[in-house]
Amino acid sequence: MLVGRSTERKAIERLLAAARTGRSGVLVVCGEAGIGKTSLLEHAGDVASGFRVERAPGVESEMEFAFSGLHQVCAPLLDRLGALPPPQRTALGVAFGLCEGEPPDRFLVALATLGLLAEAAEERPLLCLMDDAQWLDTESAQTLAFVARRVRAERLGLLFALRDPAPAPGRDSGSGSGSRSRSGSGSRSRSGSGSGDACPFAGLPKLRLAGLGAADARQVLATAVRTPMDQRVRDQVIAEARGNPLVLAELPLSAGPEKLAGGFGLPHELSVPRRIEESFRRRSRDLPAGTRLLLLVAAAEPLGDTALLWDAAAHLGIDADAAAGAQTAGLLEVGTRVRFPHPLVRSAVYRAAEPSDRRRAHYALAMATDPRTEPDRRVWHRAQATLGADETIAAELERSAGRARARGGPAAAAAFLERAVMLTPGPGDRARRALSAAHAKHTAGAPSAALELLTVAEAGPLPALGRARAKLLGAQIAFHALRNHDVPGMLLDAAKEFAPLDASLARDICLQALESSHLRGTSPHGVLEVAAVARAASPPSTPPHVVDLFLDGLVVRATSGHEACVPLLQRALTSLDDRDHEPHRGERDGGDSRWLLLASRVATALWDDEALHTIATRHVRLARESGALAALPSALHCLAAVVLLTGELTRAAELGTEAAAYTRVTDASPLPSNDILLAAWRGRQTAVEEMHAAVVDATDGQGEGTAAGLAHYSLAVLHNGLGNYTAALAAAMPPYEFDELVHSNLALPELIEAAVRCGRPELAAGALHTLSSRARASGTEWALGLAARSRALTSSGPAAEESYLEAIERLGRCRMALDLARAHLVHGEWLRRERRPQEAREHLRTAHRMLSDRGAAGFAARAARELRATGGQPHQRTAGPADALTAHELHIARLVATGATSKEVAVRLFLSPRTIDAHLRTIFRKLDITSRRQLRGLLLT
Repeated sequence: MLVGRSTERKAIERLLAAARTGRSGVLVVCGEAGIGKTSLLEHAGDVASGFRVERAPGVESEMEFAFSGLHQVCAPLLDRLGALPPPQRTALGVAFGLCEGEPPDRFLVALATLGLLAEAAEERPLLCLMDDAQWLDTESAQTLAFVARRVRAERLGLLFALRDPAPAPGRDSGSGSGSRSRSGSGSRSRSGSGSGDACPFAGLPKLRLAGLGAADARQVLATAVRTPMDQRVRDQVIAEARGNPLVLAELPLSAGPEKLAGGFGLPHELSVPRRIEESFRRRSRDLPAGTRLLLLVAAAEPLGDTALLWDAAAHLGIDADAAAGAQTAGLLEVGTRVRFPHPLVRSAVYRAAEPSDRRRAHYALAMATDPRTEPDRRVWHRAQATLGADETIAAELERSAGRARARGGPAAAAAFLERAVMLTPGPGDRARRALSAAHAKHTAGAPSAALELLTVAEAGPLPALGRARAKLLGAQIAFHALRNHDVPGMLLDAAKEFAPLDASLARDICLQALESSHLRGTSPHGVLEVAAVARAASPPSTPPHVVDLFLDGLVVRATSGHEACVPLLQRALTSLDDRDHEPHRGERDGGDSRWLLLASRVATALWDDEALHTIATRHVRLARESGALAALPSALHCLAAVVLLTGELTRAAELGTEAAAYTRVTDASPLPSNDILLAAWRGRQTAVEEMHAAVVDATDGQGEGTAAGLAHYSLAVLHNGLGNYTAALAAAMPPYEFDELVHSNLALPELIEAAVRCGRPELAAGALHTLSSRARASGTEWALGLAARSRALTSSGPAAEESYLEAIERLGRCRMALDLARAHLVHGEWLRRERRPQEAREHLRTAHRMLSDRGAAGFAARAARELRATGGQPHQRTAGPADALTAHELHIARLVATGATSKEVAVRLFLSPRTIDAHLRTIFRKLDITSRRQLRGLLLT
């Protein structure tokens, strides 16, 4: 099968050679069925001398069992479980059913797997081979993909064989290319093309197997066919095989010499994958009935358990001699394990069977499966054996779904619930289970399947609470799938349903509607209607819960203005600070994360820099301590925004890099990126303008919402820094006019400065009135300092100077170093125009030093121009140690400089200790040092 694969063999051998020397290798081998992926993986195992080799073949019927594929890889390594940190050890133990506990965060399971494989690779190099990865269960596939993206310096090789998807109907409609057709189960497989969000292996290094060339194809065919062939028949076979070696090798086993000699009966119209399965089917067709049935039982039983196979065979009255014919035909190997010679044999046998025979096989397997040790597999087989409705089995499937969820497998829970829906006779129970299945599908990240099940649920007789839950789920699916711009309206409809049933939840949903309005860039959806629904759901809890305070505050802001809402929102921030941070109403779905995200936006809107820093820092700490990796990207994003506003541009870049990495590995929804604001402060005009255009295009040109507000604000910052005041004014106008919660306030000082420079005093005066009123309401030094700076820009004479000095004093008492630097800058500019050059130089030097040291290149260049105009010279910034490092390296260096060990840093950054050590070697080389002690002595800013 490896004829003509010298290039591919060399790629595998290079990967193994690198892994031997501590440079981890990952490769996804892609191609159609029968193209040679399995043979290439077998070759890797054969030549991996000195390696420990572990295999985890994906099995189609195992896709519903959470972590089943991962367990195949990790089970032989579990003696090293004790080396993992306790949270990781527990997470992996619960996932594998080794211990009881709360459902683990799936990314903690992934981190534990990374640690376990790294520990095993310390003893000797480790090679993991995952054949038919398109059939790995969702949890295993995501976990292994996470590991593949994090390895670097381990003696570890990871090889995945991924079958290309089935061709589109009407083009090449074979059924053997990753399609799935099983009685009573949905269709699901992963694309080997690496395209689309459904494939967790997208983006990993890929090795695509094409068909063999004509010469190699002739060699394979000549080896397989020892009898004379008609020249035209041979050419036609080679052409139709399209270089697929398994088609060529299987041909003599499915076609007699007379057909090969004359070309009669060749299956011209079938696709390659279908033809391969058809070949295997024909080879089994003439076997005795008992042998065919035994093959079917083996195909339906994915564990390869010989004892289980014979127990099931006994239920069917099949004797031991039945295996002989299958083994003679080369279709089955029965030893200590039951194995098919190729995954397509299993598919061919199962697909070729009559539905009634499939049900018999599954029933026999159910009877042979121990209900105490394998209750879920037993009920799954019983469900596949059942024709028509059966409430008893449906109820058992529902209980199995609960156990699957407890092990951390939402996709598995959804599969059991979906099958339960199909077997449920009563319309009420069917609707209830369909709603539960839709929730599970949504949680598992399958919005289309969730919507289909939600349609089934809504068609049934749901009780009032069920109808409310269905409306809420529909809105949540629409929000996460980004498919519907009327999400606020959908949420409001759900709130109306909940109002007479659960007042607290109704108010919570009202708050979500308001948040969604701001985030999506639509005007607050019927805010008066939101207020009416919230009042109908009253009274709120006493004392009011944080949701009540946030809701009332945002409603008041929309109905009565910013100033009126400030006391309520300040009280909400205080209430959040006083909480014990247990998840809201006992939920385990990121309740705290949600409140902290909202609180950070509110604190920014109120210019409360102390609350903002405290909230963002706490958010990251809680996410790290709890192992809630799904919540970590948004927490890091918030902290990055905070440190960026305070002037720590380098640290903001580090945090942004880390947040982006977790967003990728957790498949989280993309967050509004701080990259654009970071680039704006650094004066990178082309980058900012490109990102701004992309955001506006993504919002259908409306330019509204949180992402658009950030983009407009960033563009205004950029152009004010560069002195392009007309462009800065145009950029600051949209957030000012839309009045989005966060960026409308941040944009006010930018608009005022630009308007003054552009000779638009009436516009500057109107914006200053808004800023001053809101700043007085907030009462923070940050707000009052910005108002004083802006007032100075619109004033003259002693009044201007008084306001400049007030701005410098107030901003010097808060965290906002960049705003303080800009206060020195504009004061220096004003002093120069007042012909007071000596005083101007003092402020301009201060501004230039603060701005250049922080990397705010645009404003620093503006300060330098002004300083030269006074006869002064800007200081030249001396390169610091951190300048030589990437953001990721700087992050590691700072952690190590605090005294953290490689293992502690690895846990923090979700890498392996060997990878941290590899980074440290690079860091030491760049900084020309040799020890951690020397690193601690450097100033890493």
